[in-house]
Amino acid sequence: MQDELTRLLQQDPEACRFYNSLPDYAKEGVMERHYMVHSEEDLKRIANNLMQNC
Repeated sequence: MQDELTRLLQQDPEACRFYNSLPDYAKEGVMERHYMVHSEEDLKRIANNLMQNC
């Protein structure tokens, strides 16, 4: 079964563009927290938190 992050990136071009624009460390952090991503808003919140805490 696909997780929500994979589904989001496949179905939402804007979310995919945002994810692809992230630095590698933020992408890795999002992937580690994939179970927390249910929407583009979740994706952005998690990524922004990771980048602020770097």
